[in-house]
Amino acid sequence: MTTIRPYRPEDRDALYDICVRTAHEGGDSRHIYPDLELMPSIFAAPYAELEPDLAFVLDDGERAVGYVLGTADTAAFVRNYRENWLPRMRERFPALDGPPTTPSETMIDLMYRPERMILPELAGYPAHLHIDLLPSHQGRGHGRALMHAFLDALHGKGVPAVHLGMVTANTAARAFYDRLGFHEIAVADPGPLTYLGRRTDRTAPPTAAA
Repeated sequence: MTTIRPYRPEDRDALYDICVRTAHEGGDSRHIYPDLELMPSIFAAPYAELEPDLAFVLDDGERAVGYVLGTADTAAFVRNYRENWLPRMRERFPALDGPPTTPSETMIDLMYRPERMILPELAGYPAHLHIDLLPSHQGRGHGRALMHAFLDALHGKGVPAVHLGMVTANTAARAFYDRLGFHEIAVADPGPLTYLGRRTDRTAPPTAAA
């Protein structure tokens, strides 16, 4: 029986594994990023450690097989990330001396530029999230249940709306978010990403945030 529960420190290894196995357009990233701590250190672990009250996992009875995590306030998270997370990464992932030349270096460059997450077009959607499920547990309604747990937690904190950035090429993910009522947010020069947002109140129509 699968259950959704708050993230616990002992879920760390499972969290990293889920991230790595879903980090390349929803699929396994191990052939692209050989250091298996790189992607989780950017897109999963800092949220679980800095805002654990907004981290939830899908537990299959033995281990976590999916997660949703994020922040209630992107600007505040960026400050916290720079002050309290990035210093811990400098030994394992030193800052680049020049422009990135490999996929891993591109991710390290992103790691050192957390301010990239603050975009004026997203000001009405202060929260943001990351959600990932192992392929074995996709297509069963677990993603929707995880998302609802996260939205409810945000709504309970008085956060009006949330956004996410997804790789545009990941069409399966886009279909999932569309079904959950997310809508596209126009962002100048979004690069390879599409930005989506919705209200956190599940009892109201998921129209654009004010």
